[in-house]
Amino acid sequence: MSLEEKIQQFPTSPGVYLMRDASDEIIYVGKARSLRHRIRSYFKQSGDSRYQIKFLMAKVVDIEIVLTDTEKEALLLENTLIKQHHPRYNLNLKDDKTYFSLRVDPDEEFARFTIVRKRPRDTARYFGPYSSGSAARDVLRQMIRMFPLRHYPLAACMSRKRPCLYHQIGQCSAPCHGRITREAYAALVEGAMLFLEGKGRLLIAEFKRRMNDASARLLYEEAARWRNLLHAIEVTVEKQKVVMNGGDRDVVGFYRNAGRIEIALLFIRAGVLSGNHLFSFSWELNDAAAISAFLLQYYTGTVFIPEEILLPLAIEDGEALAELLGELKGSKVSLAVPLRGTKRELVALAGKNAMSAYRERGDEEAAAITVLTELSRLLHLTRLPERIECYDISTIQGRFSVGSCAVFTAGKADRSSYRHYRIKTVDGQDDFAMLKEVFLRRFRTGGYDNRGPDLVVVDGGIGQLHAVQEIVAELGLTGSFDLVSLAKSRVTHDAAAQNAEKSDERIFIPGRKNPVVLRQNSKPLLLLAAVRNEAHRFAIGYHRQLRSKEGIASGLDNVPGIGPKRRTTLLTFFGSLQRLKEATVEEIIAIPGFNRTTAETLYRGLHE
Repeated sequence: MSLEEKIQQFPTSPGVYLMRDASDEIIYVGKARSLRHRIRSYFKQSGDSRYQIKFLMAKVVDIEIVLTDTEKEALLLENTLIKQHHPRYNLNLKDDKTYFSLRVDPDEEFARFTIVRKRPRDTARYFGPYSSGSAARDVLRQMIRMFPLRHYPLAACMSRKRPCLYHQIGQCSAPCHGRITREAYAALVEGAMLFLEGKGRLLIAEFKRRMNDASARLLYEEAARWRNLLHAIEVTVEKQKVVMNGGDRDVVGFYRNAGRIEIALLFIRAGVLSGNHLFSFSWELNDAAAISAFLLQYYTGTVFIPEEILLPLAIEDGEALAELLGELKGSKVSLAVPLRGTKRELVALAGKNAMSAYRERGDEEAAAITVLTELSRLLHLTRLPERIECYDISTIQGRFSVGSCAVFTAGKADRSSYRHYRIKTVDGQDDFAMLKEVFLRRFRTGGYDNRGPDLVVVDGGIGQLHAVQEIVAELGLTGSFDLVSLAKSRVTHDAAAQNAEKSDERIFIPGRKNPVVLRQNSKPLLLLAAVRNEAHRFAIGYHRQLRSKEGIASGLDNVPGIGPKRRTTLLTFFGSLQRLKEATVEEIIAIPGFNRTTAETLYRGLHE
């Protein structure tokens, strides 16, 4: 049966279709309200505007279908299959940017705000998202100056004999030492939440009422506190620009050039433009399908879902997607394509941001290619080093030995590809043997694939380079990538002149005894140094993590009733022995597998 005859027999019900090429690989996954009509439409298209689809269909030799009861179920199944098979022609939203939010649980005793990456479905309140950890910390720092709330875990605060330094500088009201009533502290928490919701003007009216009330009751210190809060809030509110009336909205902007798409997402919280996020990806099909695929992958993650999402163009499965997002959010979500007014202007603004980001990204990529080309010329490399990997070893007298691999792609850190290795086969201080184990595990166990390196950088001098050359030869990978070693600059002291001199960074390459010395602070050298420093930082971080685990394990050795399983559970929840010691009995009881008796025994064992 030919493919055309097979399509004629497809049902008109909703479902998902999987397109396969001649090698039986899934190259595209799609969903449809009517499978037969959608798939037939691919073969009826003509004209240059649909060239990408014609290019895709030329590779399709078979199509499979999976029926679903509703279009919403088709959306969910499509998303699952895309994440499972990673088809070449589907949108692959690789977003390495972490979303940060501020979390507060009003039911907690003397609640405090913390910065979190994920939003579990609990009773706490979350504010954000913020595009970076520094942005979230800036908001938290600004808010703490206005609302003197608790900074540290309550157990740590209660264990102190006197209030912390933050209380002395006016940024903590010291509830742990009775310097503020529970009611007044709860009012501060409520005010902070109103401020983060963008309800600053409502907050001003409430705090003015509290100030006047305290003054009427001759409580001048309390009135002065509300007055100072009022002043700080009024200054901040004046700087906030309200772009539309109330509500939480996300605005999607869109720009396309050939097979490259840029999407800009503007976050509007309580009518105030609070931030943005940019996405870039390859796409072969039409624009509406790109928007739909982006929305599905982005909002089915752990991000905040607003009550309204403004789009630059209509999408076919808008109703089903809105219904799905509404279920995830727990309240109604609408997808709208505004045609006029402020909302339309915001969509246009998001589009300008997307276009600007595309141009900037193009300039950055061109600059990166220039640097990589120059590096290849200076070091006589056999290929353009688009993917650079650097390896480092971290150990203390052979204990807690680890290796690390930092990866730079197109001149930028690719943190999702970083790897660390705990050394398993080497005892004692033998960096060469440890490096050999890391290379064996990296390249012999199937790790060397299509994402293999163009250039491998080793931290060290010519000795390290020769050792790695031998390892590469043993693995049969000679010529598979270029190899260099980067030796740190050395500081020498001139006793006569009584001053220190810093030598240049040196690069050793195979077949050459003397090092290559690039111009210091040149972009190619700075790139290599950045890769080397990242590998070192990553190795040190993992090394410290192992030492911390050892610390909590040894600290629990003499506590009765705490075996290996419970030690692992405690480490997962608290991360370090110090944080465990700061925990209360009630916090320990909340951990699965711990009852009051076990928690009290552990608490006594740690503190006595």
